[in-house]
Amino acid sequence: METTAPRQDPSANQNDVVSNESSPGTDVTLSPRPPVPEQSSGALQRTIGTSISDSVDDSSEPIAEDTVDEPPQNLTNPPEPVPAEPGLPAKRRRRRKKFFTEINPNPTVGRTRRADLAREVDVEALIAVSVGFPVDSLTEEEIEANVIPTIGGVEQANYIVVRNHILARWRSNVSVWLTHEQALEAIRSEHKGLVDSAYYFLLEHGYINFGLAPAVMEAKLRSFDGVVKGNVVIVGAGLAGLVAARQLVFLGFKVVVLEGRARPGGRVKTKKMNGDGHGIVAAADLGGSVLTGINGNPLGVLARQLGLPLHKVRDICPLYLPDGKAVDSEIDSRVEVSFNKLLDRVCKLRQAMIEEVRSVDVSLGTALEAFRRVYNVAENPQERMLLDWHLANLEYANATLMSNLSMAYWDQDDPYEMGGDHCFIPGGNETFVRALAEDLPIFYERTVESIRYGTDGVLVYAGGQEFRADMVLCTVSLGVLKKGAIEFVPELPRRKQDAIQRLGFGLLNKVAILFPYNFWGGDIDTFGHLAEDPSMRGEFFLFYSYSSVSGGPLLVALVAGDAAIKFEMMSPGIFNPKGIVVPDPIQAVCTRWGKDSFAYGSYSYVAIGSSGDDYDILAETVGDGRVFFAGEATNKQYPATMHGAFLSGMREAANMLRVARRRSLNLTEKSNNVSEEVDELNELFDAPDLNFGSFSVLFDPNSNDFYSNSLLRVKFGVEKIISSSLCLYAVISRKQAIELNGVDGEENRLRKLSMEFGARLIGRKRLQGAAKTLITNIRLAKSGQNAGNK
Repeated sequence: METTAPRQDPSANQNDVVSNESSPGTDVTLSPRPPVPEQSSGALQRTIGTSISDSVDDSSEPIAEDTVDEPPQNLTNPPEPVPAEPGLPAKRRRRRKKFFTEINPNPTVGRTRRADLAREVDVEALIAVSVGFPVDSLTEEEIEANVIPTIGGVEQANYIVVRNHILARWRSNVSVWLTHEQALEAIRSEHKGLVDSAYYFLLEHGYINFGLAPAVMEAKLRSFDGVVKGNVVIVGAGLAGLVAARQLVFLGFKVVVLEGRARPGGRVKTKKMNGDGHGIVAAADLGGSVLTGINGNPLGVLARQLGLPLHKVRDICPLYLPDGKAVDSEIDSRVEVSFNKLLDRVCKLRQAMIEEVRSVDVSLGTALEAFRRVYNVAENPQERMLLDWHLANLEYANATLMSNLSMAYWDQDDPYEMGGDHCFIPGGNETFVRALAEDLPIFYERTVESIRYGTDGVLVYAGGQEFRADMVLCTVSLGVLKKGAIEFVPELPRRKQDAIQRLGFGLLNKVAILFPYNFWGGDIDTFGHLAEDPSMRGEFFLFYSYSSVSGGPLLVALVAGDAAIKFEMMSPGIFNPKGIVVPDPIQAVCTRWGKDSFAYGSYSYVAIGSSGDDYDILAETVGDGRVFFAGEATNKQYPATMHGAFLSGMREAANMLRVARRRSLNLTEKSNNVSEEVDELNELFDAPDLNFGSFSVLFDPNSNDFYSNSLLRVKFGVEKIISSSLCLYAVISRKQAIELNGVDGEENRLRKLSMEFGARLIGRKRLQGAAKTLITNIRLAKSGQNAGNK
């Protein structure tokens, strides 16, 4: 998790967004990463107090911000050197040069030609690394997709060069659809198999031909191969859900999106503000806001496709004391250096602890405070306020108190962070959301209450309706999962439940304030405010100026840490001017993300006792390929970011395609036997011993004992997607069956079955042991009756 604001990336030069107007190629994240404070010449003589009339927004502050890529030039055949995409972020994987030596083994090529090829392949490798591919190995996705028959060796090296070339070629012009034929143009014919493998892997996993360009949008609204893969219900129309839906439609699935809110976007929300009678309007991002890290970021591709003139967030961030005076630059620099040294010492300590005692973890706050006391850091009041500001900045980046963060793993995602400029998007990030939601079958105000799954499919209950599908993709926030707001039947595996509880889900709130005019000046995009009370250090500690991109004089104040929690319980106000005339605001909007029943917070963090592995566990599929999960909290590399949510949606669309193909092969082999078994079992229930509502029961014909086994069938009718029924089964005692018959209401029966009897409903193919014996007994008994009747 990034802790300080945009730093200059030495590898991001001419291709990065520069100056005030950034060229479109930037992208968006979730958990905010504010700029490193630098002193400006003038002091902004005002402070932030504690009172403001506010209109409360019921949504919350989530995901951090992202980036944009600068387009490389088009490749030709023979290829010309291609400019790199924006430079790689700091702490990225090490890069090595790649050569076309195996693909173009021509001993007559001149020195200049070899140099050109080397530069081109090097550039293509940089682009691939910026997107997240390793330098000289395959990703887990590629291995699972069997892109090459044997791992390692010359064929793998050639595949990587081919894959990087295809990726770079599309990135050179993201407004067009790169065809398979075009991908073949610059590669020798003997490597057609590698081109086929790389092209379709990149296409199906959403690395090429994605986004909002008209040519791409048109192609994505139909299946790329005309084959229907199955039916999918997507829970949630946030970034992950919208991206997955578009990709799944393209991959051949029939898709329905269920969204509890009356709008798409989830934790990305843009509020249109206006002053009645003043003629002043502005767009305020109440959720994901600053676009951070333009290099390789998919949301940067979207910005380029939409031609958005992004505004670079300037690195200058002056800090002001509670009385409105500017912080002394020498003291500011000294405390910042001390703060960074404290973090370095904690890193060394945790390394030693992990090597010697792997299971030990403490809070980051505890460790920092211990070192602060040992080294006598920030002992006078002003230095302590400055240190508290840096701590508030850290709490902002992680959406939680220092006391909640794992010292061992709080920054486990740092090696993967995307570099490049931080930018604002004119008009707000809702621009992305509206475009992604266009033409999708989204049912709004459908709050999902229950997801039932088995070997025969899934049933999703929402807004009084039942939706049947082959698979379901759950993209709700970690906060919703923690609350248990959605019932899963059967329950989620204990491994996933434990990960949900271990990971943290934090809180960040905002106050967006529209003024009649800009009184803070146009030379800065951020400024900070110090607090005297350490417990309220996160209250309005950082301000973003949106004047250049919102359409009006707009400030957005951040509320982090303990202050963010208290903020949800109070009616805030922020104006207490000192030394400068501050006009009354025209409108103010406050977020309450913690109270938002569709979020219950802002974004995830690594809590004490958790680790990055828990993100992977949250991403795991359950129910033998029936229930899938996406969202920022399922992305280990890019958690708490909008691009992390975006990439997780693409990831799960590819996973669903793989499962659907595997299931199709299995069904081809087993369909006759399975259908015969299901038909035979359904025939047994034509004359059940008990029948009440959707419940049917067959008793053991060989025993009249009250505690003998009975076979229960629950038939779920379906109103949407497929006009059929989903049948699930359980083995219960005859006594329990009779008790269920006396219960009124389907939901009450299901609750008694699960909570009191501890029974699990399963599909036909999972009926084993006692169930199979019971079915055999029932079949023999009924066969005997039929024979006797004849």
